[in-house]
Amino acid sequence: MTTTTGSVRSEIVAGSTADFMLVRHVSASGSQAEIGRVLAEEARSTYGWSPVPTGDRVLARARRRWFERNWPQHHARLQGVAEAAGVDYEADAFHLDGLTGVPDGSACSAAYCPPGSTAEGHALLGRNYDFFTTSQAALFAMLAGHQVEDAGPPMAARPYVLASVPDDGPATTLITMNELDGCMEGVNEHGLAVALLIADGENASAPIDAWPQVGLASAQLPRFLLDTCASVEDAKAALLDAKQYDLGTPLHYLVGDASGAAFVWERGPGGDEHITESDGALCVTNHLLHRNPDVAALPEDNEESMLSYQRYRRLHGSTGGAMSAVRLRESLDEIRFDAATAESYPVRTLWRTVFDLQDRSMSTHFFLGEDETGLRYSEELVFTAVH
Repeated sequence: MTTTTGSVRSEIVAGSTADFMLVRHVSASGSQAEIGRVLAEEARSTYGWSPVPTGDRVLARARRRWFERNWPQHHARLQGVAEAAGVDYEADAFHLDGLTGVPDGSACSAAYCPPGSTAEGHALLGRNYDFFTTSQAALFAMLAGHQVEDAGPPMAARPYVLASVPDDGPATTLITMNELDGCMEGVNEHGLAVALLIADGENASAPIDAWPQVGLASAQLPRFLLDTCASVEDAKAALLDAKQYDLGTPLHYLVGDASGAAFVWERGPGGDEHITESDGALCVTNHLLHRNPDVAALPEDNEESMLSYQRYRRLHGSTGGAMSAVRLRESLDEIRFDAATAESYPVRTLWRTVFDLQDRSMSTHFFLGEDETGLRYSEELVFTAVH
């Protein structure tokens, strides 16, 4: 089904209500405020979102002013969200970002391959998005050591591909599992791509019950970079300058651009910041790279590590030589989660994405379910970030 209204186009591009996942692609152009209204309306119709009272207007005002100074694109989109919700943005009475009620985080594997190492001569960034197939209540209970009957809808069953073509900034295309004002991964028209992953899978926990803080939340950080940066050097400077916080499991981020530059951004428990780079391919899974710089010295996996060390060794080994987009897809498929590799965990590779940063493209297939023959995915879909 496809609907088009003015500068907005919305269509289902993968799956159906009979599958595990139904994926909607929404394209919006115009002012950032107009794009914000579109996101709010989608969040309301899909997730039942509504504004949450702040409880602390001083904090809410500080957040609003921080966005205005440091992330004006998001600030303007929130004005559109406020209009869609029928509230006064500057009254600071409601939180207008976090356009869902579902938590962030994932397992995941990702790799960046510079243009000199690929058959196409293009920089490539690939990732598996690995996440739980359960409801929110079942996941929280599992993380707390309890079991509940899982009768709720799966948390990851309604992802979005969002394409924005704003009047005053770079075009972006991105995937979000849940939060329509953040993203799990994406690329902008400059050829900058970002992907988030759990940073310390062995110590993963449920998101905490806390108010948003001043600065960037975990799932907002990739969107911030896509809105404001054109290169890896821009992204480094932006992250070193920006306030950041976690609501639950800390994440780390793989950032790469079309020139051949890439880095992994990590923050330690005390807020200390780390940038990890490589002369060649750069891989990341679910352990902190700055604590484990030597692949030969990685420990063995345990019950809580979600095969992070094994996946890293295999991905590091397969991307160390000549690469291509086809081989990168194969490397990611070789370490994806299915019923056998996930063992007792209700985790599957929910999508696989390969970014071609020269073409500003994002190619993704989505998990639809599994049967006796194995995992079922949609056909691979290609999206681009262009004006």
